[in-house]
Amino acid sequence: MKVLVTGAGGMLGTDLCADLQARGHEVVATDTREGFVPLDVTDKRAAFAAVHEARPDAIIHCAAWTDVDGAERNPDGAYRVNALGSWHMAAAAAETDALLLYVSTDFVFDGRKGAPYTEFDSVNPLGHYGASKEAGERLVRQTLPGRHIIARTAWLYGVHGKNFPYAILNLAKKLPEVPVVADQVGCPTHTRDLSRKLIDLIEDPLPGTYHVAGAGHCSWFDFARAIVAAAGLATPVVPITAREYAERFNSPTERPAYSPMRRLALEMRGMDDMPPWQESMAEFLALVPK
Repeated sequence: MKVLVTGAGGMLGTDLCADLQARGHEVVATDTREGFVPLDVTDKRAAFAAVHEARPDAIIHCAAWTDVDGAERNPDGAYRVNALGSWHMAAAAAETDALLLYVSTDFVFDGRKGAPYTEFDSVNPLGHYGASKEAGERLVRQTLPGRHIIARTAWLYGVHGKNFPYAILNLAKKLPEVPVVADQVGCPTHTRDLSRKLIDLIEDPLPGTYHVAGAGHCSWFDFARAIVAAAGLATPVVPITAREYAERFNSPTERPAYSPMRRLALEMRGMDDMPPWQESMAEFLALVPK
């Protein structure tokens, strides 16, 4: 299969391209960074030209605005990438009869359900990041009916790029204690686990929306404490509230307080083999340069 990947130089895209090649697929790796097939998804002409030239069987659309606080400060920028850019890719896929897989987020939910969300729950994003990703979902569904997969993930981390575990490890080596939010709960997800499942979905496609996140859930505080302990560090991790975090770090974003996602669509298809987040965290730490 020939697969075009947007955002191929990012944290997920890097693992995804390597995993696709390892499974025998031809990869067209696109990004705005040097060293990749150039593609800015916000440029309609560029998006159409890249897809028409490559003629892929499938597109995995990873390129995204992921700066959550930045989306509150610059909502137009977030919508331009997450909504308009996804619209461009879906329209280009429609013209070339390609399957499009769009990577979305748990931030499409408000976190007020009190139980893990399924793919059949209504969305209600709290901020511009979640709203821009949800707008991308709607545009993909409308533009490419029957030829799209939407894969929502959460709390993503991996070896290639900036992320929560790296930040915690760095802080634990520098500070006498590390303050971490204890009243937000979600599903930590390793990019390698997500990458493998996204490839499963395009190899055996059934159009629709899927939750693809690590098994189990925890608070940011629990996640940080587990990271520090597994790394053999003795730095105390101390719980703080989301409100305290917003005040200390000038964060303008309201985040979902409880956004674990049940992988119901994968369960129904017999494809839910996502590992527990604790196992994936250990795998990640084993790959981190010492």
